[in-house]
Amino acid sequence: MTESKKKLDHYRTMLRIRLAEEGLVDKIIDGTVKTPSHLYSGQEAIATGLCANLTKEDIIFGNHRSHGHYLAKGGSLKEMFAEIFCKETGCSRGRGGSMHLISPENGVLGIVPIVAGTISLAVGSALASKIKKENTVTVSFFGDGATGEGVLYESMNFAALKKLPVIFACENNLYSTHLPLTEIRVNPNISESAVPFGIKSFQIDGNDVLEVFEVSKKAVETCRNGEGPVFIEFLTYRKRGHVGPDDNIQGTHTDIRPKQEIEAWLLKDPIDLQEKYFTDNKISTKEELKKIKNQVKNEVNEAIEFALSSNYPNPKELLEYVYK
Repeated sequence: MTESKKKLDHYRTMLRIRLAEEGLVDKIIDGTVKTPSHLYSGQEAIATGLCANLTKEDIIFGNHRSHGHYLAKGGSLKEMFAEIFCKETGCSRGRGGSMHLISPENGVLGIVPIVAGTISLAVGSALASKIKKENTVTVSFFGDGATGEGVLYESMNFAALKKLPVIFACENNLYSTHLPLTEIRVNPNISESAVPFGIKSFQIDGNDVLEVFEVSKKAVETCRNGEGPVFIEFLTYRKRGHVGPDDNIQGTHTDIRPKQEIEAWLLKDPIDLQEKYFTDNKISTKEELKKIKNQVKNEVNEAIEFALSSNYPNPKELLEYVYK
């Protein structure tokens, strides 16, 4: 695969995530979507760049804001929408909703809304991989809020002690729900938390998919070579509310983020940055990028229609399909 093709694939994946998330906005507002949905808009470069370095056999664990992780790792767009709409054709048979996506066949082994809830599971997965000599890598995606949970530090200590092939991927969007990072940490540099454990750590621009890809590539190689774990802090920002489309809709203002801060981060939109890179370097024209966007938009619309036309689970089968 040529470098240009690889970068266009990154762009397509980011678009698929963004348009899927934005496709949920009206459905959330009009009540079609009943399950709480934490949208990944604005953070697409992280899941895209990191997962592009993983094989189908590699494993990821996510958190409450994991639609992007699921899609970047190969999860079905149709099954994701169906799950969010709580339909029986969803990846969890409509029983989990937005925050319980799963795709074992693609290495998506668990997405759970409990803060830091899957970090220890990821370490267990990496331990199993090492014991079985499978040479697979496990990634634990979590937000900056998870750094206030003790399980992260216990997990880093154990992973470092056993040199496990696990990547701790912290998506730092500067807010834990509605609490600024500066109000919950003495040292805002989260990546330095891994240093006392002897873990290789990086703090990078999480909105630059090319940087994310390159740093993640080195991290994956480190883990495959038996030199893991690795900690990466991705600096990013969410475009939407903590949960749902916006923190300021329907007359309720809960978004404490300063207007100037929001506007500054909107200028760093990962998709806009990638489009500018393509046109500036004459990799693609605006017309070619528009064509890709229309293709992805049709794919998303088709998935939404599939979900809407699917049936709800049969109440008599409530206790079935608890496990995939």
